[in-house]
Amino acid sequence: MTEGRIGRGMGEGFAGRLRMRRTALGLHKQELASRVGVSLTTMQQYERGQMPKGELAVRLSTALRCSLDWLLAGRGQPEGSFCAEEAELVMVPLVEARLSAGTGSLETSGEVLRHYAFRYDFLRRKGNPSRMALLRVSGDSMQPRILHNDVVLIDQSQCEPVPGRIFAVSVEDMIYLKIVNAMPGRLILSSVNPAYPPIEADTRDQLGDLVRLVGRAVWVGRELE
Repeated sequence: MTEGRIGRGMGEGFAGRLRMRRTALGLHKQELASRVGVSLTTMQQYERGQMPKGELAVRLSTALRCSLDWLLAGRGQPEGSFCAEEAELVMVPLVEARLSAGTGSLETSGEVLRHYAFRYDFLRRKGNPSRMALLRVSGDSMQPRILHNDVVLIDQSQCEPVPGRIFAVSVEDMIYLKIVNAMPGRLILSSVNPAYPPIEADTRDQLGDLVRLVGRAVWVGRELE
């Protein structure tokens, strides 16, 4: 029974330090979860005392800008072995939803495949780091600007059309990567590749529910063969 009480105390101590540090940095749970690369549910479990393991513990201490010993065990001071440069990293998920740069894609499960690290200050200049996700492009309609199999960073907080900007657009069950221009009652979805004609999407009445801007594309990267 004594060991059980000690275990709960350790968990509560960790949870208390986590909440205290998150609050001190002015971070919401969702934003911290995005930086670490875990779900909001997992972050809530951490704040109820569940201890992170291995790499996740390191990511959490990095995101909170505190030493691992202090966060997990309460030893030393929060900033004891903190590296400022590493603390600026945010883990962005690559999700299972291929963006079609052509005729559309149905691969929209949203399952997280892996996470990639970005500097927080870079993402903050682009938009809202907590609402960003990486998606892979399928098709050639955006060539030569964006190529087949490129990875695009989408900021899901930017859902208002900006003329001439590239957005991930959901049309019924398909997701497109297109240049968006708005006209009264409709969106014009254009490609870079002239072989693909523009798509006109009616946004009036019930048809408007079938067309949705998922988010703005703010960065593109590719693997070299």
